[in-house]
Amino acid sequence: MSQPIVIEKHKSRFKELARAAIPGGGNLDLCLTCSSCVNGCPASGISDMDPRKFLRMVLLGLDEEVVQTPWIWWCSMCQRCKRACPMGVDIGALVFMARQQWSRENTPKGIQKSCDLHLEFGNSTGIHREDWVSLCAELVEETRQQEEDWKDLPAPMDKKGAAYYLNQNAKEPTVEPEEMIPLWKILHEVGIDWTYSSERWDAVNYCMFSGDDRDWETVVRRQAEIVNDLGCKTLINTE
Repeated sequence: MSQPIVIEKHKSRFKELARAAIPGGGNLDLCLTCSSCVNGCPASGISDMDPRKFLRMVLLGLDEEVVQTPWIWWCSMCQRCKRACPMGVDIGALVFMARQQWSRENTPKGIQKSCDLHLEFGNSTGIHREDWVSLCAELVEETRQQEEDWKDLPAPMDKKGAAYYLNQNAKEPTVEPEEMIPLWKILHEVGIDWTYSSERWDAVNYCMFSGDDRDWETVVRRQAEIVNDLGCKTLINTE
């Protein structure tokens, strides 16, 4: 007579931490293994992993595999899996928690370096305040001189009371600054009262991907404080 299959139960510290941290416990035990989360996931198949497999590892108590798989750094935490899940399981939150288990030294260098630069310089590419201000001034002056229709084009900096605060992806001023000008023209053409800030102007917060809540909050809080100090009512996030 064949013996029954016995599945060894693992005491999962990670799963219990997730249940406590995610609102509603993350609906972890409601997974139907339907694979709806896999179909729209851009990271499915990378490192032989996908959202369903990752969640099953969490539920089976495979804590070591959960926190060590490099797949968590390929996931963009876009939340497509959660939106597709009929039970609303928050796999993105699990990925973020798994990232938190990695030391700062072992976090992918590109993400961590961009985060550190943002904390130090206010942008993820390390542009100094003076360089940012002078770049914007040079770009707008060059456009005014070369294009007859845009002689009054503004690129306001630290304008108190502007209706809109505009932040900027740091890639443009770093490698393709001319790409900033079309947005200035659009805003001016429709009569938007806007301003940049001379500091903490970067729209991309790489710290949200590093798994460090404190760094993530620091970047957001500092920019929010600048928006408030300028008296702007609305932030336009170019990302």
